[in-house]
Amino acid sequence: MWAHSSNERGEWHVLSDHALSTAELAQRFAAEFRAGDLGYALGLFHDAGKACSSWQDGLRKADVHKGAVGVPHKQLGAHLLSSVAGPAALAILGHHGGLTELGALHDLLETQPDQVTVRAFLAEVEDAERVLDLPPGSLLPQHWRRSESILDLGIRLAFSALVDADHLDTAAHFAGRSAPEVRPDTDLAVLRDRFEAGRAAHLAHRDQSPLDDVRRQVYRRAIEHAAEKPGIFRMPAPTGVGKTLAAGGFALHHAAEHGMRRVIVAVPFITVTEQNAGVYRSLLGPDAVLEHHSAVRPAEHSTDAGAQEQRLRAAVENWDSPFVVTTTVQLFDSLFGRKSSQMRKLHRLANAVVVLDEVQALPLRVLTPILDALRILSEEFGTTVLLTSATQPSFQALDVWSELRVHDVVDEPRELFRQMRRVVYRWWLDPRPTLVEVAEAAVEHDQVLVVVNTIADAREIYQSWAGRGFGDVFHLSTRMYPGHRRRVLATVQRLLSEKEPVRLVSTQLIEAGVDVDFPVVFRAFAPAEALQQAAGRANREGRAETGLVVVFDAEDMSAPSGYRIGTKVTGEVFGQQDAGVVDPDDLDALDVYYRALYQRSNAENGARARAIQDNRRRLDFLSVAEGPPHAGGTGQVRDSTLAFRMLDDDTVPVVVTEDDGTTPAAELVERLARHPEEAGRLLRRLQPFVVSLPRRVVDDPAVVALCRPLLGDLYEWRGSYDRAYGLDTTGSTEQEVW
Repeated sequence: MWAHSSNERGEWHVLSDHALSTAELAQRFAAEFRAGDLGYALGLFHDAGKACSSWQDGLRKADVHKGAVGVPHKQLGAHLLSSVAGPAALAILGHHGGLTELGALHDLLETQPDQVTVRAFLAEVEDAERVLDLPPGSLLPQHWRRSESILDLGIRLAFSALVDADHLDTAAHFAGRSAPEVRPDTDLAVLRDRFEAGRAAHLAHRDQSPLDDVRRQVYRRAIEHAAEKPGIFRMPAPTGVGKTLAAGGFALHHAAEHGMRRVIVAVPFITVTEQNAGVYRSLLGPDAVLEHHSAVRPAEHSTDAGAQEQRLRAAVENWDSPFVVTTTVQLFDSLFGRKSSQMRKLHRLANAVVVLDEVQALPLRVLTPILDALRILSEEFGTTVLLTSATQPSFQALDVWSELRVHDVVDEPRELFRQMRRVVYRWWLDPRPTLVEVAEAAVEHDQVLVVVNTIADAREIYQSWAGRGFGDVFHLSTRMYPGHRRRVLATVQRLLSEKEPVRLVSTQLIEAGVDVDFPVVFRAFAPAEALQQAAGRANREGRAETGLVVVFDAEDMSAPSGYRIGTKVTGEVFGQQDAGVVDPDDLDALDVYYRALYQRSNAENGARARAIQDNRRRLDFLSVAEGPPHAGGTGQVRDSTLAFRMLDDDTVPVVVTEDDGTTPAAELVERLARHPEEAGRLLRRLQPFVVSLPRRVVDDPAVVALCRPLLGDLYEWRGSYDRAYGLDTTGSTEQEVW
């Protein structure tokens, strides 16, 4: 019996070989979260339906005619294994189309499997009958039964272990290899020592800073705390104290101390992903660090996909690396997703250190499910979580974390913030200026950064400067591809270090960890955490006695809708108050702010978080990811406003191949068309040239006409690309671009 048709060598994939290989690999993956026996059984039974004679006939015909088999095969394994694996059998039922809901398994159990196929499978696959003879429910780990939320997360990890094992073994067959390619486990103690040596060399060759003593103190304490037992840790440290190195050092020392498998660093913005990955790569070497923020998504159903789509599915990242740098969007949309391409990587979270950088940027509307999942990963699946931010949110004010013990890796944070106070705030709120007036005031400074809330406002400030003939003005936004942004930042940093005039306007992308040091920063009024993050770009190295941060509220500026509650509460807590001026680096005021913010947000947006949590408890993975069915509807139309989404605006990746000439992406795109089997490697190399556009922008007829489909949902941009502010969608009918 066959599992897959012939490969390049003309060899067919034997069903029993595929079942056993997938079982052993899934067992290895699931052992990291104490579910090895379950992983083995899922792998052994996942393709049981392929023992059906009609499926075998269909495979032979499909091989001849290069079509689809047309016979479903996932139901039988789920049916058989449900007696000993319980609801975890949903992993088999969803291993192609994605996890659905517990009701789908109940419906399946109302039917009777074909006994001829059952006997054929048991005769073909050695050890299958022994698994079925186990006591009922015995494969479901006991600790998963303590709550429905633990069970939800356990099934997600088991599903991930299964689909990764299945994909790896299938890929090995079609590549003509005798066994799947799995990276050997890395000794994290070796990486820890390499990191320490790289850090020492880095510090020896950098310019001295007045803040170096504080940075050494923060790093030393982080390493000392790394010896503590796994759990949830916080690093509440002000901007400029070297959180990137301290967090990496803590994570590697902690992982080595406790025998953990990998470190995963997740940051809110792609710009920070690029920067942090570059830092860690320089210390650990390119072989150890995987940077993953590609938004290219493959088709989910291989029966409907062309050859290129199938190659792309095989190339989806599974985080088989000892040190991963990704985005929080990639991490949490995968954790609460349901499709195999999203979730294939999830089993890597078990027995790992997860560093969440800039945690203040986690979206309020889904904060409760995120915190609940982090707590369960820590308590039940061996994950250590480190939260880092200069603006440490008061998460324990929320019920889901109210009784959780969180360990600080920074001693006396109030004293540290006092030592690191490097700026004064000036509030320009009443009377309200215009953006042009802000641009004119800012340009009077030789070195100045202006941070605004939207792409449209950044472009207006830039054009105001450029129109006056200033040659030292620069622009940053997510309409520029990452390689372009890096070039601009490198130029800005050089001019700053040479004390040459440089004026930069940027969206909020510059606030999260981007290493620039301006004497003066203008920041559009925004939630308190954004104001404090912007202040971290002023007098960052403490070389001046004090830096200046001007907070302005321009009458014609725009703001993302997600800022509404935060800016409202910020206006009530900070600025010129009756009792005096309260600045965003006042820790007591920040605690008041966050508690009020969470209370206000829960009152206005709590329905989504409650729906997600309720559907998790019901093991309704479909409703968590896509929203529950509309009340009174047929069940086909779902309410996406109640689904888990890190970003409510879906994005589409667009690769830029022309920028005042041909970019290196042009050759990569051409090679991708000719060699789709190289999709994984080529997509990684394309990442520096990809701009993520909101789908609502791409759907505009004026914009979609400029997008040439390439692979999956990856497009090539064929429109204008401005050398100053990037991809130009001004021909669209959209009114506001962030």
